[in-house]
Amino acid sequence: MAATVSPAASGPAADIAVMIVDDHEVVRRGIAEVIDRTDGMGVVAEAGSVAEGIRRANLVRPQVMLVDLQLPDGTGIDLMTSLRETLPDTRAIVLTSFDDDDALAAALQAGAAAYVLKSVRGAEIADVIRSVASGRTLLDERTVTRRRAGHDDPTEELTPSERKVLDLIGEGMSNREIAERLGVAEKTVKNHITSLLAKMGLQRRTQAAAWVAGHKRSAWRSDATD
Repeated sequence: MAATVSPAASGPAADIAVMIVDDHEVVRRGIAEVIDRTDGMGVVAEAGSVAEGIRRANLVRPQVMLVDLQLPDGTGIDLMTSLRETLPDTRAIVLTSFDDDDALAAALQAGAAAYVLKSVRGAEIADVIRSVASGRTLLDERTVTRRRAGHDDPTEELTPSERKVLDLIGEGMSNREIAERLGVAEKTVKNHITSLLAKMGLQRRTQAAAWVAGHKRSAWRSDATD
């Protein structure tokens, strides 16, 4: 079935115009449902190939574009590279099944602002879209270099605030509890979590909690043998 172009929704509920490029209609529909149910964003177009994606993106000029890496007539990298000149303000998020460092580096070179695995939860996709639409970049050269080198400390690029949030995640606190502890808005906590997950090369909050727990156990064993 052909992909679709939707009329841009009006009003405050769709102020982030999102386009989805994926050759699997079921995947596109599932992502579109998540986005369209989320306040502050809406899907304005879908496409299932590089050629179709280029044509429709130039037509609707989305603010954020979710791009799969594997497409029938090329790759998401081809698509992003082709649109960099005509749509310099459109920000791309790679949404893929491949947790591959070479693909991550290629996405960075093509101008992607984030790299997200399809195993991510719907709410996390929405958080990444908000962050990218606001101008934040969750994918940078340091992230790629650290992953390729297998760096022992994935937290070295975290800001002090992100480190505090990570520690409180490890204590089992919810986002609301963390916000109350730090005296910030819950939305701020969500933004910190989205950023720290990207910097650590993780996809889910539970992975961050597991990392903290494992780190503390390692520290305890080290202290016990000193």
